[in-house]
Amino acid sequence: MRRKIPSTAALISFEAAARHQSFTKAADELALTQSAICRQIAGLEAFLGIELFRRSRRGVKLTEAGLSYSRRVATQLDAVERDALAVMGQPGAGSLELAVVPTFGTQWLLPRLKEFQRLHPDVTVNLTNRTRPFLFADTELDAAIYFGDADWSGTEAYFLMQENLLPVCSPALLDGQSQLSAEQIANLPLLQQSTRPYAWRQWFSSRGLNVPRDMSGPRYELFSMLAQAAMHEMGIALIPPFLIQRELAEGRLVIAHPQGSQSDKGYYLIVPQRKVESATLQAFRDWLVSAASAYRAANPPV
Repeated sequence: MRRKIPSTAALISFEAAARHQSFTKAADELALTQSAICRQIAGLEAFLGIELFRRSRRGVKLTEAGLSYSRRVATQLDAVERDALAVMGQPGAGSLELAVVPTFGTQWLLPRLKEFQRLHPDVTVNLTNRTRPFLFADTELDAAIYFGDADWSGTEAYFLMQENLLPVCSPALLDGQSQLSAEQIANLPLLQQSTRPYAWRQWFSSRGLNVPRDMSGPRYELFSMLAQAAMHEMGIALIPPFLIQRELAEGRLVIAHPQGSQSDKGYYLIVPQRKVESATLQAFRDWLVSAASAYRAANPPV
């Protein structure tokens, strides 16, 4: 059965004309004549059975349907171009499309990824930010690194590490002290991580304290946001030290209390079952699990 798809030339002409709101500028960009652009768009309108542009002596303007369609077409053309460039850039090579939780990907994975590239120079690893579980069947992603309990239907999970949260803040909040007591921390503004809503409650409970306001305070989705807020003296945050190594080394953040709170969840590599036999993915999995094991051995929880 023949697909109901317009010609690529017509879509490219339409996207350019819609972006410029001008047939003339679209013709200049695509190195075509204005009449050629007009014919392509007229043919597309006939194919769709709708008017995409309103013509007048002053020029052309997208109809409401044309505006909606142009946004969809632009997105799809961008995706086709990305796919083409990926294939052109790595002929015959393997590639992995990996979803990662943002701060972990930036602060822990990327500094180590060069070693994987040295061991497997023919494999390209592409990273995309995802903070929550999703359906692999709806994406082109090969695997994901996420924080949770590994309960992800239709996948296999490989443990990487747990999360040891320590109270950190700007040195200014210490007010000359080397560290703060749990009681002092309880009286400071508490910065909250939106995906770990009970983090402060668990930390205070492990210190034997019941703090009524332990879930109060501004909420941020990413640890990088928490770190920025803490550096700007907006309050105190619970952050795993491995995600803020540079900030700690430079003294922009300090550990306000030496005892942490070990989460019952962890970071996992999640692989959909249909991808488990992939040799490229197996190589990445073995390297990542080994790197995480070495990190855990060198950095036991406080």
